[in-house]
Amino acid sequence: MSLNDFKFQLQKLPPLKADFTGKTVIVVGSNTGLGKEAVRHFVRLNASKVIIAVRSISKGKAAQEDIETSTYRHGVTEVWEIDLARSASVKEFAARVAALPRVDAVVANASVATAKLEILEENESMVTVNVINTMLLVLLLVPILQVSALKWNIVPVISVVSSDIHSWTKFPAWKAPNILEAIKTNMKNGIPEMEGYAVSKLMQIFAVREIAARMTKENIKVALNVINPGLAKTELARHATGVSKIGMMVAHALLARTAEEASKTLVYAASVGMESHGLYFTNSDVTNPLSDFVTSKDGGKAQNKLWGELEERFEKIQPGIMATL
Repeated sequence: MSLNDFKFQLQKLPPLKADFTGKTVIVVGSNTGLGKEAVRHFVRLNASKVIIAVRSISKGKAAQEDIETSTYRHGVTEVWEIDLARSASVKEFAARVAALPRVDAVVANASVATAKLEILEENESMVTVNVINTMLLVLLLVPILQVSALKWNIVPVISVVSSDIHSWTKFPAWKAPNILEAIKTNMKNGIPEMEGYAVSKLMQIFAVREIAARMTKENIKVALNVINPGLAKTELARHATGVSKIGMMVAHALLARTAEEASKTLVYAASVGMESHGLYFTNSDVTNPLSDFVTSKDGGKAQNKLWGELEERFEKIQPGIMATL
């Protein structure tokens, strides 16, 4: 971790002041950790409906029961299934969202971190879950939230939960003939344990920046932003081993916020309007910079090249999807 990382971790987060009365919020990846605590915050802030979007319905129900017990609000949350390992599940979920009368905010929080190569839908698993299917969900939801924007005269927000760990990688795969294939090769050859996760988080940021830039048409009234909630005490690093596991244990003990505290960043980013579009939040603040690589000339080249490959995947999964932007 850099000196800035330590500084950010020690900063006190501002109290939540948003009022979600009458609003519908979706939190993807919310049976545990930051997602679960974000749901709890939204319920306490008077949201009319909060959808707990999870892979396991039983785990989602357990989270729902805990949240209802602690907030004394019943009938506000619903548990919906979404499996980001499968694009078909993402499409089914988006179709279900389209039937809602109103959607005010979506927090795309679900991510996986693994040290071993696993292939899901032709891609390395972290790329499939954290990047391709998360961004597929974003692309599918933009036109759906646009309907709410026009009907209710609101600015719906989509927030993608990323990480400052994106700055830990130099992303050498971007120089390969095919980025997605190079990532699979690198994982197979045994790259450093956190490198693959860092790459997936960097790819998320590139994809959000690309999609946000393409949403700047005057008639699109949906905001898209990306969040770094900082280091928190969650289960994300449960698969870590060896030196990485020891390092994470020490960092958690010394610097990690509680999930309840760190999740305030998710709620804040979901409560800000169009002025947040395309921006990167750290500690509920958009003035903290992205990595030097993201904003460099090479970073721009890497983003363009990656997007070309991702666009092909999206069109293969859902022909015509790019026309929504």
